[in-house]
Amino acid sequence: MRVVIAGAGSVGRSIARELLRNGHHVLLVDRDADGERVQKVPDASWLQADACEIEALGEAGLAQCDVVVAATGDDKVNLVLSLLAKTEFGVPRTVARVNNPKNEWMFDEAWGVDVAVSTPRLMTALVEEAVSVGDLVRIFEFQQGKAMMVEMTLPVGSPYAGSRVGDVPFPGNTVLTGIIREGHPIAPTRDDALEPLDELLFVTTPDVEPELESLLSPGQRHKRDTEDPDDDL
Repeated sequence: MRVVIAGAGSVGRSIARELLRNGHHVLLVDRDADGERVQKVPDASWLQADACEIEALGEAGLAQCDVVVAATGDDKVNLVLSLLAKTEFGVPRTVARVNNPKNEWMFDEAWGVDVAVSTPRLMTALVEEAVSVGDLVRIFEFQQGKAMMVEMTLPVGSPYAGSRVGDVPFPGNTVLTGIIREGHPIAPTRDDALEPLDELLFVTTPDVEPELESLLSPGQRHKRDTEDPDDDL
């Protein structure tokens, strides 16, 4: 797979190293691609250029790449790059870094973004996942919120603690994908029982989140995103 990454800061370089380790071809695009930075990821190809200029993106060969990763520290740059990648070069898949969570609402198909990754959002989810029992915690969103991975630690008082997976009337568009019990992952079957303090991983949709939380943990307070979607770009 050929991947172009815009932004050679710590995030972009880390992504590049992982992709190279997995056998992919990586080109890093950065205005400050000096010798010192290049030496930090010597196995990647490098282009010193502005990732918002069409001529530079053409030189980077975006028309022949499989994925573009907009990993700069500037949300404006990441949005413009994603849009150009889709509209001008027909890149099959774009992944964009969200630096300010208040800008998440803009990172969608209208701006050419296939997958938006918000580091602050992920860190918040990990903190909540570590301390919450009985609350549904969003871990990751797929395709701009059309589907998402959520987690719940099943409370001791859940009405379905001790029930077979196949006997739990999960809402539509909800799939139990994994159970973590005492640190060990389990691929759930219909005959597996849910035990108190199991960590349950689901793929579901936003519209059924409240129903899923009420089913497994009735009486818990539903905490959902109430951020003002003002444009802070």
